[in-house]
Amino acid sequence: MNDDLLFADDDDEIESDNLGTWKILIVDDEPEVHAVTKLALSDFTLNGKYLEFLSAYNGDEARAMFRQHGDIAVVLLDVVMETDDAGLKVAKYVRDDLDNHFTRIILRTGQPGQAPEKDVIVNYDINDYKSKTELTAQKLFTVIIAALRSYRDIIVIEENRAGLEKIIDASADLFSTHSLEKLMRGLIQQLASILGCSRDSAYITTAVLAPQPVSQSQPDDLYVFAGNGEYATKEGISLKNALSKQEYELCLRALKEKSIVYAEDHLVAYCGSKSNKGSLLYLSGLARRIGETDKRLVKQFSNNVQIAFDNVMITNEIEDTQREIIERLGKAMENDDSGSQHIRRMVEMAALLAKGVGMSDAQVRTLKLAIPLHDIGNTHISSHILNKTDALSEEEIFEIRQHAEFGYQILRDSDKPTIQLAAKLARQHHERWDGKGYPDGLSGKEIALESRIAAVVDVFDVLLNRRPHKAPWSLEKSLTLLSNERGKHFDPVLIDYLIKHKEKFSQVQKEFQDK
Repeated sequence: MNDDLLFADDDDEIESDNLGTWKILIVDDEPEVHAVTKLALSDFTLNGKYLEFLSAYNGDEARAMFRQHGDIAVVLLDVVMETDDAGLKVAKYVRDDLDNHFTRIILRTGQPGQAPEKDVIVNYDINDYKSKTELTAQKLFTVIIAALRSYRDIIVIEENRAGLEKIIDASADLFSTHSLEKLMRGLIQQLASILGCSRDSAYITTAVLAPQPVSQSQPDDLYVFAGNGEYATKEGISLKNALSKQEYELCLRALKEKSIVYAEDHLVAYCGSKSNKGSLLYLSGLARRIGETDKRLVKQFSNNVQIAFDNVMITNEIEDTQREIIERLGKAMENDDSGSQHIRRMVEMAALLAKGVGMSDAQVRTLKLAIPLHDIGNTHISSHILNKTDALSEEEIFEIRQHAEFGYQILRDSDKPTIQLAAKLARQHHERWDGKGYPDGLSGKEIALESRIAAVVDVFDVLLNRRPHKAPWSLEKSLTLLSNERGKHFDPVLIDYLIKHKEKFSQVQKEFQDK
């Protein structure tokens, strides 16, 4: 029977341009075997992909090929080459040393007696064992197509696992923009896997990262929010600049019709939304035809993706509103004018310092929310005293020092972690490393790390910027004072980190200058 007729009706066979290749490694010490194998499989295609042949003539070359190519689909591996078990050693190297359990290993031998089939199958993780004499052109064709289908399905499962892993990783931290991107990349990778893998995929929406937090752009603008493959480097780019004219028109069509548009080897799926204009899922390089079952799956998936995205967007908006309210309250309590960026600079510098000394992302987020409330006790102090430019009397100094206790009393009864930390900051941010601070005379690590950080960034920012009682200092003069107070007023570890990374802190000062 003609091989073409035998496989003519196979649903896996499709014609497509540039869908990639399947890498086949031929390992044999006989050059003729390489030539005959390539000739027998010269017109082979599966899922629109042709074969790409790699050649190795001994065990060392085979191992080098596997180190160089991480996507070898099938290896036709001769058992007996420079030694009687050279091929078996290569198989063991692939599975054990490289931990590669994806490549399908087909052993071929011209001397079956040297490595009995039963022993080899039991003792080595291989997928098939053939005698060279039994591998006719048609049988070789059959063996390769079976092996490639197996490899294809394993890769789909691996893509599926990788996508789920991204989603699981992101689920632990859904409230940061970075994790939202990771979640969306995981979701589109899942869809690509369900449809038999695709080269490139993207989630396109009017919600963009420019800058944090996630915000809504102009209603008619579309941006690549998250992407895999080609689109991994295009996140945040306008859709017009990310796609070709033809692909862009397909996206507009899907958005206008609120439907799923299929074209050749890619699709655009509209994702409905109650809170914004809607979003798009774009996939290209699909490896097979999209059937009716696939279409229903894409529709259901796109709807669910948008629900997840909208929910996280709402959560982000709530957190951003909370942050802004706290920052505005902090400014009001410090009697800062509307153009002052003191609180914002404190928040950003505290985050830099906290990350630099090893605090977790969750701890840093809580600190950023709590630190604007560190001077809440100032609400009990006369604004006349707080803004006084002349020298303070002893009574006035005593009154100002009371703000630490006042702030603690205002916040101390809360069971919310952010407010609990704010209470601690309010009470401790004037404590000193040497124990000469107030109100409790704590020293060293008796003072909470967050309070030590607040003390450093508060003083540093006051030194660098104009205040009612002083003109701004230069960076050099400010750092000199901090260095002199290292181990006295301030935690020496924090001072060392700030001085070593002064450029980062200077950048915060430039980015958030008083208006």
